[in-house]
Amino acid sequence: MARTSGVGALLVVVVLAAASAVFFAPAVTAQTSSCDDALPAELAGNYSGMACRPVWNNFVLRYAQDGDNVLRVVLSAMYSSGWVGMGFSKDGMMVGSSAMVGWVGKTGLSHVKQFALNGKSPSMVVADRGFLVSNGRDHTVLVKQAKIYLAFQLRFPSPLKQQQVLFAFGSSIPVNDRLAEHQDKTSVNFDFTTGSSSGSSFPSSLKKAHGALNLFAWGVLLPIGAIVARYCRGWDPLWFYLHAGIQFVGFILGLAGVVAGVSLYGKIQADHPAHRGLGIFVLVLDSSILPKAQQGLEVSEILELVPSLGWQACTLLCSYQHCRGNQSWRCR
Repeated sequence: MARTSGVGALLVVVVLAAASAVFFAPAVTAQTSSCDDALPAELAGNYSGMACRPVWNNFVLRYAQDGDNVLRVVLSAMYSSGWVGMGFSKDGMMVGSSAMVGWVGKTGLSHVKQFALNGKSPSMVVADRGFLVSNGRDHTVLVKQAKIYLAFQLRFPSPLKQQQVLFAFGSSIPVNDRLAEHQDKTSVNFDFTTGSSSGSSFPSSLKKAHGALNLFAWGVLLPIGAIVARYCRGWDPLWFYLHAGIQFVGFILGLAGVVAGVSLYGKIQADHPAHRGLGIFVLVLDSSILPKAQQGLEVSEILELVPSLGWQACTLLCSYQHCRGNQSWRCR
């Protein structure tokens, strides 16, 4: 009894710690750049007298428009290597947008290029293409005190007002003008007349919810429910209700994570077939095979649900059920 009490106390501590880590951990924004920082002297001539707004993470946007509808922009951010970019979109999405991207190469040479974002694969992100109009002569990239400054000028047919703007960064230095996949990105509806913005955390927040829900459900709650069924039989009949309750909550949270993933896929059309297929397989396995196993069915009957698993997978399923304390499984 002392053993089961110790296991129970340990389970409570694990659940509370995991819940706190997943759901109550403070967001890391790293707002280490601000409008109080002066521009480097190299930019003071062409890029002075600009409005300034922090826009996302440590990204700071300085901008100004003149009577000829020329938009001057200086985008600054903390930097060690890789690239930073600012895109202009019609609908807030990457595909179909054009972006100004800057980076410093391995030899120390600065690069500023426009990219047409025709798709999500690197081959569809084409350098020196896009709908942005610029002369290409006034673009500059500087790195000063661990900050990168991407400065460029664009001409628009009319004064720019509200505009869907994309911000992104990547940790890999582009090779032959080929951008590696970004580490993070966001979309902001920015008003260049008032300086206000309505930052949209979607789909970034949906991506985090998808990961957090599935991590907590499949990685914490469901294994704990199995441990309760295996090691806490001395709490009869409490162990059964704990086991059933934890498994039920874990399944609901996992299902919510899958729904978030489906919504995320519909929004950004992420091309990760292995990840998506594995998620669907785990959901089907948990919702179809394991409940059947609780009813005492033999493995041969379970295989009728998923005939492609084969007997090797059967052995794994049997081992899983025996670890959970379910002796009704019989592998023949």
